[in-house]
Amino acid sequence: EWAGVHKVTRKREWPDWRPPAEMLKRQPSLPRYMPGGPRNPLGARALYLGSTLYRIHGSNEPWTIGQAVSSGCIRMRNEDVAELYNMVPVGAKVYVR
Repeated sequence: EWAGVHKVTRKREWPDWRPPAEMLKRQPSLPRYMPGGPRNPLGARALYLGSTLYRIHGSNEPWTIGQAVSSGCIRMRNEDVAELYNMVPVGAKVYVR
């Protein structure tokens, strides 16, 4: 688990996905790269937090939100992260507890 304060350093619509090393260790059969789109695990939008690997992003599997299936990211329903994406500017502070 990660907690702390960071700023949104960049935002992407339909971001590409590269699973982090710790996720590949747990699931070696994952693709090493997946282009952005509806089947991509990062979903519709992503807000990147500082220089960390963490981000707030959508999910193409909304039934798994709240489960320990991610490598530290904060996942939301695609429609919710799209709304957040429109409201939050780059530079906004994010508090995670």
